[in-house]
Amino acid sequence: MSVRPLVEPDLDRADEIFRVAFGTFLGAPEPETFFGTADYVHTRWAADPHSAFAATLEGEVVGSNFAANWGSVGFFGPLTVRPDLWDQGIGRRLMEPVMACFDTWENRHLGLFTFSHSPKHLELYRRYGFWPRFLTAIMKKQVAVSAAVPGRVLYSELSAAERPDALSLSRAVTGAVYEGLSLEREIMATQAQGLGDTILLEGADSDLDGLAVCHCGAGSEAGEDVCFVKFGAVRPGPDAADRFERLLNACEQLATEKGLGQLDAGVSLARQDAYRCMVDRGFRTWLQGVTMHKPNEPGYSNPDAYVIDDWR
Repeated sequence: MSVRPLVEPDLDRADEIFRVAFGTFLGAPEPETFFGTADYVHTRWAADPHSAFAATLEGEVVGSNFAANWGSVGFFGPLTVRPDLWDQGIGRRLMEPVMACFDTWENRHLGLFTFSHSPKHLELYRRYGFWPRFLTAIMKKQVAVSAAVPGRVLYSELSAAERPDALSLSRAVTGAVYEGLSLEREIMATQAQGLGDTILLEGADSDLDGLAVCHCGAGSEAGEDVCFVKFGAVRPGPDAADRFERLLNACEQLATEKGLGQLDAGVSLARQDAYRCMVDRGFRTWLQGVTMHKPNEPGYSNPDAYVIDDWR
C-alpha cells in the first residue's frame, strides 16, 4: 500500500469509496447512494489539488484524505477507506501527508470533525495530538421567505476590481474572531467552481458586519434543494447577536433566491449563544459529532462566538 497525491482520474473512484464508507459505517441500506447529490470529493480536490491524497493498493485507489487551509486554522477530511480494508492502518498512512501540509502552512490551530460515538476514530486522531472537545450540531430548517436584508452584498455580484477589497474586509472579520483565520480560499473556490455564493454584510462604516460562505444545491457540498452555510461569522463585540440574526436572515434570503427549500448549518455547542439563537429560529439537529482540536484549546469555539462551521 502506498500514498500519493490524488489526481483527477482518481476522483470518481475516490467519491464512490467516500459514499460507501460513510454509508456503511452509519448503516445506510444503500451505502453507495449516501450523501445523494452532494459532492465533497470533486469540489475539495478542485479547491486545492495539492492538499488531496490517495491511498493505493496494487495500483487501485482504496482511500483518500483532504486538508484545508484557513489561514491560522487547518482542518482535514473527509478521510475515507474502502470498508473491506478498515483496521489495516490505511487511515494512519493517509494522516501523514495532511499533517505535513499543516507543517508547511504553519497553521496554529488544527481540527477535524468525527463521530462522537466511535472510540476507534477518537483514538486514531488522538495519536496525532487531537483531543475531543464540545459536540458539534449539524442543523437544518425549512427556508422561510423573509424580507430583503439591508446591506447584503453577494461576492458574485462584485466586479473583479472590487473583489480584493472584499476579501480584505472579510479577513478583518474572521481575524477579529480568531487571529489569522481567513476564508479567502473558500470564498474564491466557491466562486470559481460555481458552488454557491458568499454573503457580505455591510456595516454602518466601511467595515463588514459579517460574512457567510454558502454552497447551494446539487454538485456542491449542500446537495439537492439545500443551502449549506459552510462558514459564517459576524464581527464580535456589542450587538453581535443582532448582527448574527441579520446574517441568518441573509442566508435564508439567498436560499429563497436560489429556489432552495432547506438551510443547513453546523455549530459547536461551545458557542452557546449562537446555538441558542439558531434553535430559537427553528434549526434542529439532524447529525451530531465532535470536533477534535490540536492543541487542546477552544480556538474560536467560545460561548460568545457567533460562528457557523463544522469542519466536516
